[in-house]
Order: sequence, then structure tokens, then C-alpha cells
Amino acid sequence: MIEKIYETSCGNIHYWIDIVDLETITLVFLPGLTADHRLFTKQIDYFQGKFNIFVWDAPAHGRSWPFEFNFDLFDKARWLHDILESEQLRYPVIIGQSMGGYVGQAYSQLYPDALKGFISIDSAPLQRKYVTAIEIYLLKKMEPVYLYYPWKWLLKSGTNGVATSEYGRKLMYDIMMTYDGDKKRYSKISGHGFRMLAEAMEKDLPYEIKCPALLICGEKDRAGSCIRYNKAWHKNTNIPLEWIKGAGHNSNTDRPEIVNQLIEMFIKKV
Repeated sequence: MIEKIYETSCGNIHYWIDIVDLETITLVFLPGLTADHRLFTKQIDYFQGKFNIFVWDAPAHGRSWPFEFNFDLFDKARWLHDILESEQLRYPVIIGQSMGGYVGQAYSQLYPDALKGFISIDSAPLQRKYVTAIEIYLLKKMEPVYLYYPWKWLLKSGTNGVATSEYGRKLMYDIMMTYDGDKKRYSKISGHGFRMLAEAMEKDLPYEIKCPALLICGEKDRAGSCIRYNKAWHKNTNIPLEWIKGAGHNSNTDRPEIVNQLIEMFIKKV
């Protein structure tokens, strides 16, 4: 994987690519909130050499720091589109975990004909109808909540709370230790991310997925109401939904072999 930098007015975005053939599909891996590119290590190891690969450290995450917090979900989608265009990667399949799935939906809203496929991993729909007014209100108030809790508690909940496997928990522990000693940055990233999400929902846009799509969710996902959202998302759209036995919110790290197989089967259909 080759590391590159995309400059924005808010800061530099670091991303990694491996190009096999510009005329084939590109797997665009988008990590969730507070996670970085390492979240998809098992997927990159499996698919590298088979397809073009893209993964980033989202703005303000990982190596994409420092970064000004005056951007929204649609800015992230536009920057992603600009990077893919600059690399001539014309056939993207977005594979977004949690917040990465929301970025994918914003991308689909802005560029409805650009995507060749969309896979949501432990994410949820962006449509306003799925959330209550109180849920949106709370999403906007999360930064002081994170500031209030001790770092040891945040570290524990951010590792054991999102993964069930030893590998998944160790990986998230290592990623979260990026913020060790800087709880203010971690709280800011988290609070800003949830606020962006609420604001995108309040726009009440269609967020229709016009390309082939797949929903993946861990059976033990305890992040918010992810399981409830995915059930409703599947019921209302008929997008196929695959439950990952024994997996938590980061199902691609808890059961990577199963998730990789699902991605591979999806790509063959595309």
C-alpha cells in the first residue's frame, strides 16, 4: 500500500492505495468514528492484489491530524470523491464501517451514479424517519459527555464495547491509544462526528442507494440502536442483510473470514 496525502483547507488527509488495474473495481474502505485505517487490516490482507484498494484515515483521525473541525459529512464525501477522481479510480465500491457507512450514504446522495456498490458494516440509515427527535438532540450533545468520563472508562468501553474477539479488542485498544493523554482530542472527534451525523439526518434528504448494496451487522452489536436500525433498514428497502454470529460493532474484526467472504460474493455479483 502506498501512502499519499490530499490537501484540504482544513488539513491534510492521509490515505493508502494499491492499484491493480484502473479498469477494475476499487474497494473503498472507510473506518468508523475514532478508528483509523488499521480497522480494515484483515480485509486489505485478503483482497490486496485482487482489486484496487483504498483506505483512509478520516479527517482528524490517525495520521490525518491536525485538522480543523469546520467540515461536515458532505465535505468528507466530496473530499473522498476528489481523491478517487485524482487517482482515476472510476469504479468504487464503498465498504463503510459505522461512520464510514454514513459517509458512503452522503457520497451516494451527492454522486448517485458514481458508485458501483455499497456495503454497510455495523452502520445505519441516514434518513430522518429512522430516528427520534430526542436521539438527534443527544447526538449533538455528546462531546461534553465524553469529556466528563475518565479516560480509563472510555478506553474500556471503546475496546470491549465494540468488539467481542481478542483480535478486535486488541486492535481497537491500539488505535485508541493514539489519543492516550489527549482525551480532549478524542472527545472533540467523537462529539463532532455525532453532531455531523445529526445535522445530516436533519437535512431530511432521500439518501437513496441506487447501486447494488449489502448490509452487514454483528449479532452482538451493542453500539446505540444499530441492530434495530438495520432491521428497519432492511425491511423498508429490501437491501439484503447478513447477521454475523458472535460479532460486535466491529464485525469485520471479530469475524473477518466471514465478512471477507460476504464482500467477495457481493463483488462477484456486481
